[in-house]
Amino acid sequence: MGEHGGWQRTAAGAGLLQKDGSIAATIFAEMSALALRTGAINLGQGFPDEDGPDEVLAAARQAISDGANQYPPGRGIPDLRLAIAEHQHRFYGITVDPDSEVLVTAGATEGLAAAILALVEPGDEVLTFEPFYDAYGGLIALSNARHRTVPLRWPDFQPDPDDLRAAVNDNTRIILLNNPHNPTGAVFDRGTLELIVELAHRHDAIIVTDEVYEHLVYGSAHVPVASLPGAWDRTLTLSSGGKTFSTTGWKIGWATGPARLVTAVTTVKQFLTYVNGAPFQPAIATGLRLPGEFFEHAAAELQAKRDILAEGLRAAGFTLSLPDASYFIVADAAALGAVDAVEFCRQLPSRAGVVGIPITAFVHEDRHEDYRSLVRFAFCKKRSVLSDAAARLAALR
Repeated sequence: MGEHGGWQRTAAGAGLLQKDGSIAATIFAEMSALALRTGAINLGQGFPDEDGPDEVLAAARQAISDGANQYPPGRGIPDLRLAIAEHQHRFYGITVDPDSEVLVTAGATEGLAAAILALVEPGDEVLTFEPFYDAYGGLIALSNARHRTVPLRWPDFQPDPDDLRAAVNDNTRIILLNNPHNPTGAVFDRGTLELIVELAHRHDAIIVTDEVYEHLVYGSAHVPVASLPGAWDRTLTLSSGGKTFSTTGWKIGWATGPARLVTAVTTVKQFLTYVNGAPFQPAIATGLRLPGEFFEHAAAELQAKRDILAEGLRAAGFTLSLPDASYFIVADAAALGAVDAVEFCRQLPSRAGVVGIPITAFVHEDRHEDYRSLVRFAFCKKRSVLSDAAARLAALR
């Protein structure tokens, strides 16, 4: 087999390695490098360019000064676990035991990795919507599970209930739901969520739900799957502080759910990062206890930024799917002559001085044709940056 031969095959199957053994570059890395080389405004990756609330930043500095710089407890510091439990009850009426039903993770992505590795056996099926957050495909492949998808179609990106019923079967181990959804910004209606719970019961599947954009919803309240009748006992909920508090580099996430699921994820996490982010844990606890006005303002501010970019994209000739949540907006560049979103995005920095990401980066290769002219742009940037981007995009006219 050779040294690391088994890993080499697994990584190759997940699309992580080139044939020569080098690491496969993602479109995200390519577009970020292109932005640096050309001086284009990078609206590709979803990270803010402004810091989070002063109280949260001050709490991190204080924790460092107070000596919170060594390994924290494996499940996370008690006060953060308590703050997460308080948050779930405060916003959603969900009662969570902070000692047995909460785990602090290295961002939601580690929670996803640990959950899939803990709960899936080779040959099991994991169901996601498509397009899907790119980490899902790699993690499912690394677990040697089969990745099944249900398409989300332009422009509303809502699943067809019949497609969903047809995709879930007795081999489905996990229904992996991202709501609010990245990359589309869609929010799934209650009927869709209830159908997922019904299908999970019928086929004895576990629901793993990624809710990192839970507080960045426009004009409506977020509905966690775990809050629905019959859902709690088979639902693992993942979230993080990075998006809500503009601290994506801190990588403080969490998992909540029944003790048996959280314990299974904890068992894997201890062999991934073991623990993480000691001084940032009390800071995120501070953030979760901020008054309701903070969360309302965060959503309203992001909605205003969405509208700035949306106006610029429309003026440039794009057709839009206006998102109901998240950092992202999907634009159709067909009217601008795009027949291949990847090539369009590669040319966009020189044509307009702006970087986006092709939606084909979030779908399997055999589905590229369905999304071939769609581009995702991030609007989690300063208003001045978005106004500049809108002005640059006018050059496409």
